[in-house]
Order: sequence, then structure tokens, then C-alpha cells
Amino acid sequence: MRIKQGDVVLFQGDSITDAGRNKELPNDLGKGYALLTTALFSSAYPELQVKFLNRGISGNRAKDLLNRWEADCIELRPNWVSIYIGINDTWRKYDRNDPTSAEQFEKQYRELLVRTKEQTGAGLIMIEPFVLPVPEDRKTWREDLDPKITVVRELAREFGALLVPLDGLFAQASMLAPPAYWAPDGVHPSPAGHALIAKAWLKTIGAASAL
Repeated sequence: MRIKQGDVVLFQGDSITDAGRNKELPNDLGKGYALLTTALFSSAYPELQVKFLNRGISGNRAKDLLNRWEADCIELRPNWVSIYIGINDTWRKYDRNDPTSAEQFEKQYRELLVRTKEQTGAGLIMIEPFVLPVPEDRKTWREDLDPKITVVRELAREFGALLVPLDGLFAQASMLAPPAYWAPDGVHPSPAGHALIAKAWLKTIGAASAL
């Protein structure tokens, strides 16, 4: 078990993390994997009294996290920061002709990690982005997303972060049920998809009793 008594765990990311949370309520966790993870962990380890926070915002890219990192991460003084970002850095290339290169993504993500380690000393949990071929045109996204997944993996290794390997897990899950079962638009998880993320997250941090 990596998380200790009284720790503050912060979930950060885009719409997959946001999951419809009420931003007027600072403790609202949304309706996705952050809520499921918190519920499972807290029921299994009530004695630890861990506090979970969600500051995911729909539509965010790595550069957007950077712009709000002081208020939405550093000032919260987390013990653990879980970062799930990257799919919008790919998506904007295809729907708005506003690409983010793998080099830009790496630079922005690296700054997030450096600031987090230097200013909070928090442990890092990095969730790699994924995409499924729903609809078919999502297959073309691979040429842009795959280098970004590689960036996440290499940064996780460099910074000693825990890595939640979602891309492979969703590909594996799609052998058991069609891709649309896990993510109807290839990006945003279904309830089953969110549960898959929550279980992978808990396994990664060593919270076996919560599964």
C-alpha cells in the first residue's frame, strides 16, 4: 500500500476525470473513475481517512493544466497527484486543426511533473491516454496519440511515477466486449470503462483489498 493515513490524493485531468463534477462544490468527485476509486478505496481502508479531491476539467490539454496548476494542485498540498491527460492534445488536431506535437506535449507534461515534485514532494500516478476505434476514423488518431503515450511512459519511468497502462488494458478489454461497450465514442468511458480505470488505478497503487 503506497497511500498512508491522512494523505490527500488529487485527481487531475480532462473530461474523463471531470465526469460531470459540480465545480461549485470543492469535494465533489464527479460520476466517473475518481468517484469509483474513492468509494472502493475508502470502504476498504476506512482507518486511513484519506481525502480525495477531483480537479479535472472537461476539454483540458496539458497546457491547460499548466495554466491552473498553482491553484488546482500546488495550493492543495496533495500527497499524491494522479494525472490523466493527453487525449485532447490529439483530438484538437482532428476537430479544430489545432495540433499539439509530441515534443510540445513532453515539454508541458515535464513542467507539470517538475513543479509538482519541487513544490509539493507528492507521489505521482500517471494514467496513460487511450483511444478505441469507435467510430472507425479514430483509427487515424493512432499516428498522433501513440507518440504521446510513449511520452507518458518515458516520463513515468524518469520521474519514478506509478503508471496506469490504460491503452493496453482497454485494448485487452475490447477482446471481451466490443470497443463501444467500454467507450461509446472511443474516448469517453462507459460506466464499465470507468470501473476498468478505477480497478487498474487501485491495482497500481497496491490497494488489493479494495478490489
